[in-house]
Amino acid sequence: MASTSRTRRGRGRGRGRGRGSGSSSLPPPPSTLPLIIEEFFIVVCEDPLVKKKLPNKFADYLHGQEPAKVYLRAADCGPRLWTVEVLFDGQGRMYLDKGWEKFAIAHGVDFGWFLHFKYEGDDVLTVKVFDGTMCRRYYYSDGEDTDDESDDDVKPCIHPL
Repeated sequence: MASTSRTRRGRGRGRGRGRGSGSSSLPPPPSTLPLIIEEFFIVVCEDPLVKKKLPNKFADYLHGQEPAKVYLRAADCGPRLWTVEVLFDGQGRMYLDKGWEKFAIAHGVDFGWFLHFKYEGDDVLTVKVFDGTMCRRYYYSDGEDTDDESDDDVKPCIHPL
């Protein structure tokens, strides 16, 4: 008789929990809300100086308002903006092209690094750079807040030790 009671006790375990009418307790997300993509990241898996592909969802977000160029601003590196031309390949893919190399050199971007982008609007992207140890690199400006268009020399931001 003892074995029968053990069997009965275990039979109903977990039954009925969360099932109810068959619907989830969370409502489905409203389909009327616009998709807002304002932050994304890329991992540098190839030559850090060649054009960089941005996520397709971000390119889709800009559909119909594709900029010819964007302005990169390194987080914590002053107001300096780096002008980078944008390339759309006609198949929905978006790349950071001419001007990316200068930004990458100035910030020491290397293979395996993680780059976090935040879209600030008005074609401005703020970039946080994480090195191969996955630690964030902090930069500061040398006080010259000029745009790089008027100057062919790369003035690197400095990473404090």
